[in-house]
Amino acid sequence: MTGHHANTSITRRRALAVTGATVAAGGLAVAGYQSAFADETTGAAGTAATASATSASDSTCMTLMTSVTEGPYYLDGALVRKDITEGKSGVPLTLRLTVVDATDGCTPVPGAAVEIWHCDAWGYYSGYTTANPGGSAPAESEDGSTADDATYLRGYQIANANGVVKFETIFPGWYTPRTCHIHVKVHTGGEKEDGTYEGGKVNYTGQFFFDDEIAQEVFALEPYSRHTGSYTTLDDDMVYDGGGAASGLLTLKAVKKGNPARGYKGFLTLGIDPDAENTGAGSGNGGGGEGGTPPSGEPPTDSPSDASASGS
Repeated sequence: MTGHHANTSITRRRALAVTGATVAAGGLAVAGYQSAFADETTGAAGTAATASATSASDSTCMTLMTSVTEGPYYLDGALVRKDITEGKSGVPLTLRLTVVDATDGCTPVPGAAVEIWHCDAWGYYSGYTTANPGGSAPAESEDGSTADDATYLRGYQIANANGVVKFETIFPGWYTPRTCHIHVKVHTGGEKEDGTYEGGKVNYTGQFFFDDEIAQEVFALEPYSRHTGSYTTLDDDMVYDGGGAASGLLTLKAVKKGNPARGYKGFLTLGIDPDAENTGAGSGNGGGGEGGTPPSGEPPTDSPSDASASGS
């Protein structure tokens, strides 16, 4: 599949806070990778990785502060849970995300709540199953998901002492006119209550993106291959601005090289300002909205009031 969506030029604010010498934008991503996987490493190797991550954090601080709309498919009340699949089929994806304070030497932000949501393998969002993903896709109900009150592929995780959260999900599919992506909000100051996260404020609203070559390998597999049409590549996406990790591009590691069906591990470091507030609602606060036309279909009556005016 190739991208045929017209390239949309959007001016958006990108803030990079750098301490020490000027370095490549991806510098902290290395540290984020090491810290995110530190709990899986033991012995001298683990100690070396931690030391390297600390050294990198001391000299480099990358803040992902691009403001984008939360899109029309956000729902309140997502559950605090590691596995958000709810039985949805697809290529396994483990996300390991590190939240750091960009205003304080990139120190970890324990207790930060990271919330993600994304579409399934055919481009459908839970709670909005009447929205047409574009192209030719099976009915959402064909995989057993028939209710608009389903909560699949949505959830929170609370950062540990190292600022790390982990999610078990599936590789997202796609829908017209967007590239493959995951939505994210970082919250601080609230607490877990009744199975979800309440209170506090949103410090960051953004999106994660996927390498085109990897995405198209995945989309050739079942069940993704049953959704056909023109896939929008990164270059033609209306939100991704080509900034790599600084713009939300995930680093992906195959579980088994040469076998995409076995799944991927993805990582990224999120540098936030714990004192800032950025909900990303509507057309975006302090930055460009997604624009464009969202997938057709009527969202539920409890959807955001500005759903018809913003992309997803």
